[in-house]
Amino acid sequence: MASSEMAVAELHAGFGRRERLGDAWSLLVANKLALLGAILSVFFFLIGVIGVAVLAIPSLNHLYLDQNLEQGLQRPFAPGHLFGTDQFGRDLAWRVAAGIGVSLIAGVAVTALSMPVGMAVGAASGYYGGIFDRIVGGLIDLTWGFPVILVAVIIVGILQPGLPAVIAAISLVNWAGFARIIRAQVLSLREREFIEAAHALGVSDWKIIARHLIPNTVGTTLVMASYYIAITVIAEAGLAFIGLGAQPPLPSLGQLISTGRGLLYVDPWAAIVPGIAIALIVLGLNTLGDGLRDIFDPRLRTYR
Repeated sequence: MASSEMAVAELHAGFGRRERLGDAWSLLVANKLALLGAILSVFFFLIGVIGVAVLAIPSLNHLYLDQNLEQGLQRPFAPGHLFGTDQFGRDLAWRVAAGIGVSLIAGVAVTALSMPVGMAVGAASGYYGGIFDRIVGGLIDLTWGFPVILVAVIIVGILQPGLPAVIAAISLVNWAGFARIIRAQVLSLREREFIEAAHALGVSDWKIIARHLIPNTVGTTLVMASYYIAITVIAEAGLAFIGLGAQPPLPSLGQLISTGRGLLYVDPWAAIVPGIAIALIVLGLNTLGDGLRDIFDPRLRTYR
């Protein structure tokens, strides 16, 4: 029995071993586009943390709330205002930072809610198969087929417009995306030798799922998390743009674009700056996801 357990451990270790931290860093650096994505992601994450602090600490709220009509519609690089001001004289740089903080809150909250559910459902569906898999697969396809905007309208009708409703709406859809990917991974993994050896040793199904299958999907999950955070940023901005997202005085990048579009001929920067922020955040997360995919799946590497 000891030798059999050792064999299972060796097989599992051999299949589940990932690149060491140094090798992973070397691979990331070798992919210049992925490195750019990592730099952008870290930069906007830090800006988002600053934005969250500005939102959460009452003594700092004045940075994005204070109005000065005499300084309204200032151009970028005006004295004391890096990105200028809006029509009420509020500092656009701090409002964009706070909006990035809102996007960070939404992205982290949606991922924290949808990823564990998607991993558990997808792993169970792929492992057990049969009619259970067909039922769960149908539920996944049905959920994933609903547009986020439609779900958001329903959730907002039940609750009220605001960031919690946005997080709930996106989470109710995004878990299905995680479940689809993990299910496909597990369908392949369950036929591997270390899983068959674990069955032969009498290891319970849930221990196999928790200790052998899910850990081997972590790489894929991290890649998908980067993509779905980007999707959350876009969805949150889109919902805020049409008035279903974060409500004033809480700023949002989509809300800033919606307000700024009426000032395009007077002060286009009020819409351009938050639009560029969204574009760079999504670019950074997507290219970082591509780099993580190459690191975790050696078959996809096209560089050294």
